Amino acid sequence: MITGNTKIIIHTGFPTETFKSPMIYNPWFEKNGIDAVVVPMAVEAADYPTILRPWFKAKNVVGALVTMPHKVTTTKLVDELSITARVAGSCNAVLRRTDGSLYGDMFDGEGFTRGLKNKGQVITGKKALVVGNGGVGSAIAASLAADGVAVLALYDGMAASSEALAARLREHYPQIEVLTGSNDPAGYDIIVNATPMGMKAGDPLPFDIDRLSPASFVGEVVMKEEYTALLRAALAKGCRVQVGTDMLFEQIPAYLEFFGFGATTPAELRLTAKL
Repeated sequence: MITGNTKIIIHTGFPTETFKSPMIYNPWFEKNGIDAVVVPMAVEAADYPTILRPWFKAKNVVGALVTMPHKVTTTKLVDELSITARVAGSCNAVLRRTDGSLYGDMFDGEGFTRGLKNKGQVITGKKALVVGNGGVGSAIAASLAADGVAVLALYDGMAASSEALAARLREHYPQIEVLTGSNDPAGYDIIVNATPMGMKAGDPLPFDIDRLSPASFVGEVVMKEEYTALLRAALAKGCRVQVGTDMLFEQIPAYLEFFGFGATTPAELRLTAKL
């Protein structure tokens, strides 16, 4: 039920037909008696720069979830960015603060690292490799850095993407050893596939599985199937793994805290979701 007091979170991107957030957030709001709603807003890239800030003139719009193709553009439209968003080079959440200013943050990576920690994986002081340094890979790298990895290796088919991300990481986290240029998984505690490899049958694996240690934790961002070819191969090696959809459900509690709607768990969200 929408009332005159309903708080609105806009979920913007283009197209919106595949958006899952209304079916996850809104049932949880209803179950918990929270007068708030997530509303999808389909806006093409050319129109987006002129529409984000005017949305917040409506006093009951408290925030925005931002997805493709607007994540990078949003970094230039808010008043302040978190360090994580600055390192990632993109922003997927906007909060209107009490003074009316807009604060941008990035939660793709936090969803990933929350999943690791909830599975008992230590991040602080560990060595991590992120294969794929586009939007989601950059966000994951930023969150791994924020959680205190000692060594962070970056690899992308476009070397310039890795080098640009490495420069941002070195600026904000000079204590971390940042490496580029190799996707060899040997010696890493945490290995992330942040490429699209695994979306199509027959895709090559993103790194040499024979070089993978059973002691490594392997995470995936591809959500087309729960256990991709990479995760099946990693399990066969004895590794612990994280499936792609875990990142989605783990980041929503972080969003809810960011927007001031309290705490929950991925398990609670899965129970109420109407996907």
